Amino acid sequence: MRFDWWLAGICATKALGGMVFVTYAAALPVLQQEWRMSAAAAGSIASGWQIGYAVSMVTLSWLADRVGAKPVYLWSSVVGAVFSLAFALLARGYLSGLILYTLVGVSLAGTYTTGLMLLSERYPRNRRGMASGLFVASTSFGFALSLILSGIIMPLGGYRLAFLVTGSGPLIAAIVIWITLANTPASITPRRKEQKFTKEVLGNKPAMLLISGYTCHNWELQGMRSWIPAFLFSALALRGVDPLNAAGFGAYITAGFHLTALSASFTMGALSDRLGRVRVLLTLAAVSTICSFVLGWTVVWPMLPVIAIGLIYAFSTLGDSPVLSTALTEAVAPSYLGAAFGLRSLIGFGAGALAPLVFGTVLDWANPGKAGDAPYASWGWAFSTLGVAGLGAVWAAYRFAGIKKDSDAV
Repeated sequence: MRFDWWLAGICATKALGGMVFVTYAAALPVLQQEWRMSAAAAGSIASGWQIGYAVSMVTLSWLADRVGAKPVYLWSSVVGAVFSLAFALLARGYLSGLILYTLVGVSLAGTYTTGLMLLSERYPRNRRGMASGLFVASTSFGFALSLILSGIIMPLGGYRLAFLVTGSGPLIAAIVIWITLANTPASITPRRKEQKFTKEVLGNKPAMLLISGYTCHNWELQGMRSWIPAFLFSALALRGVDPLNAAGFGAYITAGFHLTALSASFTMGALSDRLGRVRVLLTLAAVSTICSFVLGWTVVWPMLPVIAIGLIYAFSTLGDSPVLSTALTEAVAPSYLGAAFGLRSLIGFGAGALAPLVFGTVLDWANPGKAGDAPYASWGWAFSTLGVAGLGAVWAAYRFAGIKKDSDAV
């Protein structure tokens, strides 16, 4: 089989662009002290990124239906590179961090659903789960690389240098994607007169269940992703590790979680091509929900079981992402796929934007007097807010399974 350079290029772009997505989370324990932020304030910056990402993705996904996914992807990557460097060079406090990190989310929003649309145009159904899995896995690789670099750099040059190094990833990504898509046509699927958004998306029960499941999945994923470095920091700091080293070690461990998530994205996407989307979705949603309800209470446990549960959590929480995306491309007409992704992004990333804020607010409540002064000792209730969303993902997968069974029987 020939090596697929096109897929390698688009995945490399996603990995490089993903480097800036978690740079704030990696530095969060240090930023809380240097920027004098409570957990709620710190969570609001992560929420600002998510809100900007969600609102922008709705607009850009809608635009991709009309002008094609390719131009939206290309220009989003260029603007994203500019704002990523601006965040690295100019974010020096709560307000500047909130504004600039939100703009990073707004600008890079056009590199996700458009990438999935390009994959759906290029690959048949029996290979689409594999391709989508690699695409999502590449993002996890970018996260892991960002965390590893942050863990190395922060003890040496502080968060400013870590921001600059990780913020250079989207610039390289912009160059790579323009080369990769040079000969790829901007495909547009025309809409028939009888097709309406209310029928093709809102009235499409399988699609709406997948969007509901994605919403719950994203609440759980973004809440975990935003706070897991700080959780590991607390687990290490409570054992006497000094703050900078605890932040660095926490970033390394979180990088391992993202590498595990990388393998989950690829293997679960490919596995769903063989076993079906439903079985994989149900299993992963159930496992991640259990982990959400358990992990927070383990902060004072020995580090080995904490890391083991975290690895299972990372695998199960992200593993269903490419499966949900692939299933949606199969449930919606191509001419309305951008609109469906846009609606999913608005609701899903809107929920993901609230999750870090709700998590941080509950964390402050569970640790009175600790605002801006880590380590926190009580994490169970905060993580349980993610578990409630996990239950919703299980319900949506179960209902989707019932509809699929009925339709297959016809």
